[in-house]
Amino acid sequence: MSSDSAAKQKIVLAMLPDVPFEGWGRAALRRAAAKLGHDDAETDAFFPGGARDAVTVFSAWADAETEKTLAKKKLETLKVRERIALGVKTRLDILTPHREAVRRMLAFLALPANLPLAAKLLYRTTDMIWFAAGDRSTDFSFYTKRGLLGGVYASTTLFWLDDKSEGGQKTSEFLGRRINEVLQIPKIRAQIKDRLGGLPNPFRFLRPGAV
Repeated sequence: MSSDSAAKQKIVLAMLPDVPFEGWGRAALRRAAAKLGHDDAETDAFFPGGARDAVTVFSAWADAETEKTLAKKKLETLKVRERIALGVKTRLDILTPHREAVRRMLAFLALPANLPLAAKLLYRTTDMIWFAAGDRSTDFSFYTKRGLLGGVYASTTLFWLDDKSEGGQKTSEFLGRRINEVLQIPKIRAQIKDRLGGLPNPFRFLRPGAV
């Protein structure tokens, strides 16, 4: 990590306690940076995009922390679905001390102008989890897996925000149900394909080029 990247990460982590009250704006950034010895001009140079840059750094930090934690686990002893569940749960555990900052971040990313950034950050997170789980696919399933996990991660995060259960037990149960639902999709798709394959082809009597 470059010195600038490390400095930006420290600033963002320093601002987290203020985010639930002040949001991800430039004022909170400057205040946190000042505590670390950076003046406003330097802070603005670090974060020219303001809140957009701040949430990007925060999401990247959470991804990196999740990846480091998962690297210490014996994932090869787990089933793929268990690895994915552990990846999602691990990231949420890392975010737990900053739950209200995450809530403000999601509200910010839900603004129409920020939806492309939201999609980019979600993709990076799901890609990290799949890669940590051992996925090295390069075909169409690469995108399918990440798309499906994106839906699971997003819905689980929203559930987690208001989960007051001991140790996040209800979130774990919700995550398990969502993963089960997603795993049914390939099976359902295969069943539909098999059934359609048994039906007569309505185009087989047409001359080539007639449609």
